[in-house]
Amino acid sequence: MELIGRIKKIGETKEYGANGFRKRELVIVTEEQYPQFVPIEFIQDKTSLLDAFAEGQQVKVSYNIRGREWISPEGEARYFVSLAGWKVEKLEAVAPGVNPQTPPAPSAPPTPSAPDNMETMEPGTQDSQVEDDLPF
Repeated sequence: MELIGRIKKIGETKEYGANGFRKRELVIVTEEQYPQFVPIEFIQDKTSLLDAFAEGQQVKVSYNIRGREWISPEGEARYFVSLAGWKVEKLEAVAPGVNPQTPPAPSAPPTPSAPDNMETMEPGTQDSQVEDDLPF
């Protein structure tokens, strides 16, 4: 999946446990009517991908959705969702007020034009150039 927005925050790389598990968080702000602040985690070797970026840049982030279950000491199941980033691309500068997530409006299909002699034809008559394909 992909998300387009501006970088709000790039966290520091944190290391956990004896085996050296590394994690770094990136917060993206979407540019839509109701902006969303979306945290995306980069783990292990993917943490270094964020070194080439700065806060305020517009980017496209590719990520996977991860879900997990945790059982509390009381036996209650809790579920968590995280976004695991694996690619970040810088986007070119976009003019203010343009939302890159909104596709351009489709243009209206061309309207068929009537033959030139259609206006001068009398009702009930049929010209050889005009075909009547109506079912009634």
